[in-house]
Amino acid sequence: MVREKPGPKNSLGLVKFIFPNQYDIYLHSTPAVSLFEQTRRDFSHGCIRVQKPADLAAWVLQGQGDWDLEKVQEAMNSGPDNKTVSLKTPLPIVIFYLTAIVEDGGEVHFFDDVYGYDSEMQKVFSKGPPYPVKHEPIVPKTKEGDTA
Repeated sequence: MVREKPGPKNSLGLVKFIFPNQYDIYLHSTPAVSLFEQTRRDFSHGCIRVQKPADLAAWVLQGQGDWDLEKVQEAMNSGPDNKTVSLKTPLPIVIFYLTAIVEDGGEVHFFDDVYGYDSEMQKVFSKGPPYPVKHEPIVPKTKEGDTA
């Protein structure tokens, strides 16, 4: 097994937000903050870079002991590597993958379909109604209580 050492130069940054999901997707900070200036955001191989990870961690941990922004930053920058903080109360997470959006004024914006889902959807639409409903079960790879 090859594993990158934790620390400030680690490509996942100083904090990783793990949540149960069947795709092994997680949120993480990054030392490559210049990527946030890019229009494209698919540099993380399916995981999601967080622009303000300390702020997010402080928000997620509010009401859970004395975790404030200062303590989060201290843990990220000078605490022991691989410190796990589990949530007392699970936090629901919803992630959307969109290749088109419509603004309030009706203007439509299209984006590259980096995962190739649009062609699959186009095949279904080309057959006309009635359109199938695809219920995809959520199968977490972690067990109940593993909300680290």
